[in-house]
Amino acid sequence: MNKMLSLLGFAAKAGKLSYGMQAAKEAMNAKTAAVAIAACDISEKSKKEVRFFAEKNSLRFLLPADVDIAAVSNAVGKKCGILTINDSGFAEAFLKAYEGGNANDK
Repeated sequence: MNKMLSLLGFAAKAGKLSYGMQAAKEAMNAKTAAVAIAACDISEKSKKEVRFFAEKNSLRFLLPADVDIAAVSNAVGKKCGILTINDSGFAEAFLKAYEGGNANDK
């Protein structure tokens, strides 16, 4: 979990994230998003909506079980529970961390 949150912080500093439902949907529809992520404690309606737009745009949707809104907000520096990573390198590293691998592996 710490590796995932650290990667979100680095991506935020690099300007490679879209925060919130509306910005995430826009990034997905514009094909700039590489992966969609939601905190585990967002509403069921929001989860369904993000999942719908991710699937519609052939994107991976991640819902880390132990990453809540507070953890995401703390990592990225602003309150949010829904975001997209808009960079393939950060997305690949995040996926490796999410799946339990070493995010620095090639």
